[in-house]
Amino acid sequence: MSDSEQLYAEIPLELAGLRLDQALAGLFPDFSRSKLQSWIKDGHVLLDGVVQNQKRKVLGGEQVELCAEIHLDTLCEPEDIPLEILFEDEELLIVNKPAGLVVHPAAGHLQGTMQNALLHHAPCVAGIARSGIVHRIDKDTSGLLMVAKTLRAHKSLVDQLQAHSIDREYLALAQGYLTAGGTVDEPIGRHPTDRKRFAVRQDGKPSVTHYRIAERLPGHTLLRVKLETGRTHQIRVHLAHIRHPLLGDPVYGGRLRLLPGGNEALGATLRGFRRQALHAEKLGLEHPATREWCEWQVDIPDDMQRLLEALRQAA
Repeated sequence: MSDSEQLYAEIPLELAGLRLDQALAGLFPDFSRSKLQSWIKDGHVLLDGVVQNQKRKVLGGEQVELCAEIHLDTLCEPEDIPLEILFEDEELLIVNKPAGLVVHPAAGHLQGTMQNALLHHAPCVAGIARSGIVHRIDKDTSGLLMVAKTLRAHKSLVDQLQAHSIDREYLALAQGYLTAGGTVDEPIGRHPTDRKRFAVRQDGKPSVTHYRIAERLPGHTLLRVKLETGRTHQIRVHLAHIRHPLLGDPVYGGRLRLLPGGNEALGATLRGFRRQALHAEKLGLEHPATREWCEWQVDIPDDMQRLLEALRQAA
């Protein structure tokens, strides 16, 4: 099994004069020199849009595009990382993922991921694609994830995801005041100029997000959000598209909107929240073996709770 990720960088001037493979070793220290050389040879590295020889000297300022192909079977090893498990039987695992934990190994995050932890906790998942993880949430999003422990469970969960029958509900703290709930039905695809981001674009994949108001707070609105589809960064992109980005979102949040009135304590709390205020609170699905409907719910983490309390006090 392999995975790939597009990485982008600019050759800094201090690396001018080095061979391309030497410069890449400085830019991408997570990969061995031999691996970088093989990617250059296979045409997986573009310098200003052109395939180059590894001995080519760099000048500085060139744009590098690297398609990093990672064979996860060999790189993903079991690691004794604590997991908060809400439910486990022979078929299924339900985990409460903390903010800051990467789900899958990828370029730049080859260790310390949830997949590494799962391989240690339940070695049986090694024989299942992506160690049984059938969906993901972003590194800095907290909350519920489901994991298949058998091939039967994996197929069932994938089928339910494709049929949009799994119930996933998030708590999202959006900037600004929303007057009512609604639906964002806009396709999502790669951003046309920034390949690390996603955007609403007409040639993207169909994406539907439903939201309703849970609580109105000073300068912000707490939303309950349900996903009909599961695109990368979907909630973050859709809320930014309607001009109500998530508080703390480092990619789609834009400039922080501080409240008028000079409440310094609240301002410090808002500035100090450095992740998207998004939590996967509820999960409902049909059990792969018993066919019974199962539901789980987990409280928001302490950092997001403190943020909400600060806003409530300001009200």
